[in-house]
Amino acid sequence: MLPFAVEDANVSAVIAAYRSGTLTCRELTEVYLQRIKEHDPFLHSVICIHPDVLQEADRMDRYLKETGKLIGPLHGIPIMIKDNIGTADMPTTAGSLALQDFVPETDAFIIQRLRDAGALILGKTNMHEFAIWGETISSILGQTINPYDYTRTPGGSSGGSGAAVAASFCLGALGTDTVNSVRSPAASCSLVGIRPTLGVVSRSGIVPYSLSQDTAGPIAGCVEDASLILGVIAGYDAEDSLSVRDEVYHREDLFRKRTPDGLQGKRIGVLESFFGKEEKNKQVNEIVRKAVSKLEEAGAELIPLNEEINSTELARNASIHLEEFREDLDAYLARYGKTAKYHSLLEIYESGLTHPGVWESIYKALFLTRYSDQYGMKLRRQGLMRGKIISLMDKYNLDVIVFPHQQQLACEIGMSQKQRNGVLAAVTGFPSITVPAGFVESEHAPVGVPVGLEMLGRPYSENLLVDCAYAYEQIYPVRRPPVLK
Repeated sequence: MLPFAVEDANVSAVIAAYRSGTLTCRELTEVYLQRIKEHDPFLHSVICIHPDVLQEADRMDRYLKETGKLIGPLHGIPIMIKDNIGTADMPTTAGSLALQDFVPETDAFIIQRLRDAGALILGKTNMHEFAIWGETISSILGQTINPYDYTRTPGGSSGGSGAAVAASFCLGALGTDTVNSVRSPAASCSLVGIRPTLGVVSRSGIVPYSLSQDTAGPIAGCVEDASLILGVIAGYDAEDSLSVRDEVYHREDLFRKRTPDGLQGKRIGVLESFFGKEEKNKQVNEIVRKAVSKLEEAGAELIPLNEEINSTELARNASIHLEEFREDLDAYLARYGKTAKYHSLLEIYESGLTHPGVWESIYKALFLTRYSDQYGMKLRRQGLMRGKIISLMDKYNLDVIVFPHQQQLACEIGMSQKQRNGVLAAVTGFPSITVPAGFVESEHAPVGVPVGLEMLGRPYSENLLVDCAYAYEQIYPVRRPPVLK
């Protein structure tokens, strides 16, 4: 019997229970494993469970009992991992049957950081195959279902991680984000997701999609947990050419205790062009407008931004994910020799082992390259957008810019995600955090369909974003767990 409802668990409560002896890591892990056994055959969020997870839980319990100390800030905290992040003790499939037997020789840098912090790696989660799109459907596990609305996707591409956290299969999860992919499932599953500044979190050991835009980030049930996980995985890695040195970026700030006054005196820009103008956007706009008003109630000053930025145009003409996909994946696979069955995107395409839904994107990527006028034009647009956002923030002396993460609800199964705004952080490399904004009523969703609010900051402003998000969460604790059938 847990000392709290599993849906209400957070890291600080679990650590306190471990210390007091009212809960063991094994007991908590068994609860999560039972929930996965009961509900995931339908949700399809978990690709595999760590084969030695209960033995690892016992090791955590013994360590605390014998030493009276924690291994680290995530001692015994069950964490799920998106299955494009390398693990030396479980396959890393990137959601593809083509990589179903691929086990890297070493952990990804961020996995080792989790282990050093005492985290319990519970298993690997489903994803949109090779992170190519946003509905979370793969040849390995099929379509992941949104725990809030079984007719909808959980966002993506890290939708397995989002669904697993929302369904209380774990306390937190890692996702990766090339265009929207941490924040989309966070928004779609009423969670907190952080895309850090490019270079704050190492990409080494992660199956790449586009190294100029790839990063990893946490998905969790509350701001404090997401910040803690980010603080653990952040840090300099000599194997990542973009990695920021520790003396430049002080990740220790992400561990500090937050206060409810984090929005006092902050100047918040409201990006009007990122609100949808169609009838189908009306309900989302209402939810997000109400959430934005809570920022003002918490002491922030709201400044309307009427400058035109078109997220659909950005995704089409500034995001370079497909141009880089083939070259970056080929280089990754080539490093593993016989460990990997296939050594290029072309070989994977010719294998026929990928889901039909990604064939078109893979085929298109086979003919794209960094050495093209199109690629150069997209890079220039990215540079111009970085300058535009900084100029905008300077002009109005802004701390944060806010907008709906997605202009319409997470799409129904069989459809494609549309009107997502996360591309702004992706093409600039700037940090952003998505928090629950509320729910839209639906006959298929007992508590409603989740909507997410995104906050974008200047480079390396994660600590400020967390301050603002935490203060918002305190004044507007809108998140509710889903009703699982």
